[in-house]
Amino acid sequence: MLNDWIVALLLLAGGFFVFVAGLGILRLPDVLIRMHASTKAGTLGAGLIFAALAVHFADTASISFSILTILFLLVTAPVAAHAIGRAAYRMGVELSDRTQIDEWEGRYQGSKKRKS
Repeated sequence: MLNDWIVALLLLAGGFFVFVAGLGILRLPDVLIRMHASTKAGTLGAGLIFAALAVHFADTASISFSILTILFLLVTAPVAAHAIGRAAYRMGVELSDRTQIDEWEGRYQGSKKRKS
């Protein structure tokens, strides 16, 4: 009985964070901020859902699979986010009007001119 409540709470929390990640992708102003929302909230949400899977099934294979998947997400999400952000910046994707400091401005040849 308690096990079911733990699984339910983990699934609800995971679903909430995945929802927030999706909402962030839709509502946030530029690619760099969207990328931040999707990697942080998306990774946490997926991790909580896999934790619920491990608690629910409670066998060695499910727990191992969940732990390995969570570790994989924690290792690859920041690297993928960095690669996406750098590629978007180098392609000249415009930053939000609210961006105050552009520390990379002028560092890449061929970068498109950005709004000031």
